[in-house]
Amino acid sequence: MKYKQELAETLIEALEHEIQVKDIEMLIEKPKSQLHGDLAFPCFTLAKLKRKSPNVIAQELSEKIQSPLFEKIEVVGAYINIFLNKKLVSEAILAEITKQKEQYGALAIGNNHNVTIDMSSPNIAKPFSMGHLRSTVIGNALAFIAEKCGYKPIRINHIGDWGTQFGKLITAYKLWGEAEKVKQNPIKELLTLYIKFHEEAESDPSLVEQGRSWFKSLEDGDEEALSLWQWFRDESLKEFSRIYELMNVQFDSFAGEAFYNDKMDRVVELLEGKQLLIESDQAQVVELLEEELPPCLIKKSDGATLYATRDLAAALYRKENYEFDLSLYVVGNEQSLHFKQLIAVLEKMGYPWAKKMVHIPFGMMLKDGKKMSTRKGKVVLLEEVLNESIEMARNNIEEKNPNLSNKDEVAKQVGVGAVMFHDLKNFRMNDIEFSLEEMLRFEGETGPYVQYTYARGCSILRKASGYTEASLQASSLSWEKEWKVVMLLTEFPNAIKRSFEQFDPSQIAKYIVDLAQAFNKYYAEVKILEENAEQQARLALVSSVTIVLKEGLRLLGIEAPEEM
Repeated sequence: MKYKQELAETLIEALEHEIQVKDIEMLIEKPKSQLHGDLAFPCFTLAKLKRKSPNVIAQELSEKIQSPLFEKIEVVGAYINIFLNKKLVSEAILAEITKQKEQYGALAIGNNHNVTIDMSSPNIAKPFSMGHLRSTVIGNALAFIAEKCGYKPIRINHIGDWGTQFGKLITAYKLWGEAEKVKQNPIKELLTLYIKFHEEAESDPSLVEQGRSWFKSLEDGDEEALSLWQWFRDESLKEFSRIYELMNVQFDSFAGEAFYNDKMDRVVELLEGKQLLIESDQAQVVELLEEELPPCLIKKSDGATLYATRDLAAALYRKENYEFDLSLYVVGNEQSLHFKQLIAVLEKMGYPWAKKMVHIPFGMMLKDGKKMSTRKGKVVLLEEVLNESIEMARNNIEEKNPNLSNKDEVAKQVGVGAVMFHDLKNFRMNDIEFSLEEMLRFEGETGPYVQYTYARGCSILRKASGYTEASLQASSLSWEKEWKVVMLLTEFPNAIKRSFEQFDPSQIAKYIVDLAQAFNKYYAEVKILEENAEQQARLALVSSVTIVLKEGLRLLGIEAPEEM
């Protein structure tokens, strides 16, 4: 918040530069109640420097602070409470938003550098379940937020299209599969076969061996195995792209695990060349004793490369091809050890850029308190949830606004937005209990609530005759009733910066809920469209709120309908 910075600079002048601006700025607080001002400065840390009591320092400093920005200064004990000039601040911030529009809140911290974002990454031949929602929507939001902060995001969908599960799937298909059934409903049929394989394998261990054998054939380039694998992959990607389209999520790369098959030998050679590979139980590992981590397994005793080898190859490929300044991995919390090992091995290999690789973990999507499992068939399909949510939104529109012209489009925006917002409003490390009822609520701290507030603002502006910046300054408005909304508008750039620094989209989700609630309270108390000398200033506030709400939703990957 720039007013915090201006207060810090004023305090520095009063303190005759005895302390640094950034140290002062860190101490400035926002009082819990507006009765105690808009900003507060506690003087405790200055007691040692000034060799006086904090209360005396507060009194003396308050007498030296002068700025047209400050309406009133109060001393309460060791605190200096600052009340900002409501008219000055309100007019300045609304003029800024009116001029910058959706550019408001943009930051230049990325210097146009590339940031790769590894996100979504569903497994081929498995359904796109609610479990995949988290990586997809968190990664998508972080890409938009990074862009707002001046980075160039590169969204990578590291598809799970290789591994022993394909041996199992080929075995199941050869034993029980029917081509026609797979063609008609690929994912559902392949999932049925995958579940059947695990059920049967419990009483028939030879199936596991057959699965291994088919995967070995696949790795060796066997024509039948490759043909089935390619078929499973193509059908799955068709299904996935339909879901991504529904959510309006796009990618710059679909290079999955198979893409790195021919790039792993180089990793092994590099590790050997740097004398980092050692033998352990007939396997090849990189020791990570100094890092206090278990050894990183590079090659199994049978010579097969592993997950870590593949991710090392992917990291090298991404650095060489995208020259990233930052590389983000939006992958579940259970993979934390893997990423610690991955980064540690790259650092041991002498790559300083490994420090720019960040694992962004998140909690699980639970059903009845337990993790969803494809293997056991306990899975909730994301597409079904999205479609059900869209249907509920459509019913809601039919009931409340049957004459709405583009009902289907709005139902999609609201239904999909409800599901995405329900995830993003939670701090990413929290587990989320799957509940359609909770997700599809259209009041409270939900996506539809924020969208409805935006649509309400648009409706007010349609009914009004517009406004100009000149009329804003000529207004006699005291800005008392508008002040909470104005103060929240000043906070938007800060919420963006915080959400990027903490890789936490919930900071923006919570912010737009707060702004929507404050605006709706204001709407209930004030006759915005009443024709008088203050109307234009009130409309400037409404317009600014709609700009920020729409941009806040966009940063979360959610659309904002102008009518609902």
